[in-house]
Amino acid sequence: MTTRIDRRFAELKREGRAGLVTFLMSGDPDFETSRAIVEALPNAGADVIELGMPFTDPMADGPSIQAAGLRALKAGQTLVKTLALVRDFRTREDRTPLVLMGYYNPIYIYGVDRFLKDAIAAGVDGLIVVDLPPEEDDELCIPALKAGLNFIRLATPTTDDARLPAVLANTSGFVYYVSITGITGSAAPDQGRVAAAVSRIKRHTQLPVAVGFGVRTAEQARAIAQAADAVVVGSALVEALAKGLDVEGRATEGTVKSVAELVSTLADGVRSARQQAAE
Repeated sequence: MTTRIDRRFAELKREGRAGLVTFLMSGDPDFETSRAIVEALPNAGADVIELGMPFTDPMADGPSIQAAGLRALKAGQTLVKTLALVRDFRTREDRTPLVLMGYYNPIYIYGVDRFLKDAIAAGVDGLIVVDLPPEEDDELCIPALKAGLNFIRLATPTTDDARLPAVLANTSGFVYYVSITGITGSAAPDQGRVAAAVSRIKRHTQLPVAVGFGVRTAEQARAIAQAADAVVVGSALVEALAKGLDVEGRATEGTVKSVAELVSTLADGVRSARQQAAE
């Protein structure tokens, strides 16, 4: 089965450029504002959208994304509402791939079979579940793949050649390479090391490789895009959203605009990478 993610990366390959993958927390700072932001992302330049599923114990996330999750939970965001947000998005936009990213606990509580059925009905294309290792593939990965969803796995600087085959065995859509060790948003990636890591991963798989963690500026995005098939940006967008809130954490007239403008700037950086490399 060919998914929206497969089609999007095929388009990017034909265009000879890397893609921009944007991450934001669903329901942050409230449902309506979150929906408006997600709907603005494709026109701003996002090629793939990752939506966080708020969770009370986000162990892989840095302070910015943790705060976003807490804002969303405080505003009443649930997994049911996250799927409703996806459904609303799909009534207006059917081409841009959308991936849900987060932790297994909310899915387990929801019920795996029910979740997969509802996610596909809503228009979700893939899952990134950061706390389910390959040894637990029977829990969610295999059922998700059988249901028609891409299951995207993370590789890190500590994932050596002996471990990579296990990580890649049931991965589909793309491989998400975490360019730094540690939590999200905690450091900047090194372009040379990223290029070497992407080359090493590509020796093990035909899947596209997206690189994230630590990318904040158009210049960084441009540099990473010279080696990667896509650049993932999350913390910088979450922080732009937070800066657009009032002192009580509520959305203002500039909240959606501030995120969309940063996405546009990052997209310009990503799109200029291959042109710069060819010059």
